[in-house]
Parts: sequence; C-alpha cells; structure tokens
Amino acid sequence: MSGHSKWATIKRKKEATDSKRSNMYAKLLRAVEVAAREGGGSIDGNMTLASAVEKAKSFSVPNDNIERAIKRGTGEDAGGARYEEVVYEGYGPGGVAMLVEALTDNRNRTAQEVRHAFTRNNGNLGESGSTAWMFARKGVILIEKAVAPDEERLLEIALDAGAEDLSDSESTWEIASDPTAFRAVRDALEAAGVSMLSAELTMVPQTAVRVEGAQARSVLNLLESLEDLDDVQSVYANFDIPEEVMASLG
Repeated sequence: MSGHSKWATIKRKKEATDSKRSNMYAKLLRAVEVAAREGGGSIDGNMTLASAVEKAKSFSVPNDNIERAIKRGTGEDAGGARYEEVVYEGYGPGGVAMLVEALTDNRNRTAQEVRHAFTRNNGNLGESGSTAWMFARKGVILIEKAVAPDEERLLEIALDAGAEDLSDSESTWEIASDPTAFRAVRDALEAAGVSMLSAELTMVPQTAVRVEGAQARSVLNLLESLEDLDDVQSVYANFDIPEEVMASLG
C-alpha cells in the first residue's frame, strides 16, 4: 500500500467541502477532454476516458459539463484551449521519488511553476527517466473497511474479476489490478453492492521510502504545492507515512 494512496484517501474526505472544488472541476474536465481527444469519445472503447469520467462523477461534476468536455475533445465543439500531456520527474525531501502529470497549453509556464514548487519545498526536479521507472500503471480501488464485506468475500470478488492483489491500508482496503482488468474488477464490486471510496487508473510505486517528523511535513508540503498548480493533474510519490501522521499533518 502506497503512502500516496493513504494521502489520496484523506484528501478525498476533505475535498467534499473544500473551497478549491471549482479548481478541481476544471482539472477533471481537462482530463476528460484530453482522454477523448487521444482515444475517442466512446466511454466503452476508451479505458482512459472511462476512468476520467468516473473520477469526475465521483466529485459530483455535472453530466452536462462532462459531455461538453468529451465533445471538445472529439472536435464536435471547437471551443477551448488545446492541451498536451507533460510528465515531470523529481525527488522530494528524504529521497522520495515523485512523478507529476500535467495537461498544459503552455509548456514553458508549467515547467517554471513545477520547478519553483520543487525548489521552494526542498525538492529537486530531475531529468526525464529519473523516477518514472519506479512506478507502474495500475487500476486501484479503495474501499473503506467500515462499509466493506469481510476480507475473504472481498478477496473472492476481486480475484474472480481479475484483480492482482488486496492489501490492508489501515482504514481502507486497496485492490490493485492490471489496467486491462480494472473495469471488470470495478463492475464486479459494484454488482456485489460494494461501496467504493475511489476507483481509478493510477501510478503505483514499486518501493516505498519511510519519512517521519519534519521530513514528512516537508514531503506533504511539496505534494500539496504541486497538486495546487492549475496545470497539474496528478502527483505520485513513493513515501511511506502512517495514516494518522498524515491526517494530523494535513
């Protein structure tokens, strides 16, 4: 279980009433638009689009807004800027590896903002390939233990649908799958009446770096500074910080 998934769980619980929700809407719709442009507007035939739409809906983005974003991506609606995907790699305090995914209409602006965020939070922006090898694309589903079926039943549902692993993450269960099996696993859980906290395609670190105390605070400050940038869609990191420590720091 990655520390970043624990942090995502804590942030998701806070974001329901967060003042930055409008900014989150814009980011989610941008991801929908680019996914539709790159892989087509069919949710059934475009796994990346399906994941982006599912995530947008989980944050209560209106369906009309999602549909307009898909049309902009497919060219049915010519309005809006044209975004491109950019990935940045670097290290945070304590040698924590970070992978930053952005969608931008101005590469120079975004690169400057990302570099500044790393620098002012005791991190270092690295070269292409410096950290990407430490992460693998996976489908990840988080389920709160308080509303989950017992472990054996949950494992049975997940594995029968093609999941790779079920891991214990303190207050949640994390189900990991190959991206190609992600939708089948999510649909099987939904059919079984299992309530999911989140379900998305993400980057999972292969190893974790333990950080504590002031260093943990510095890592989370860097993570939040990057996530707050308008062009940044996702930040992945391989830190390991106990859930209760992250909650207190956050």
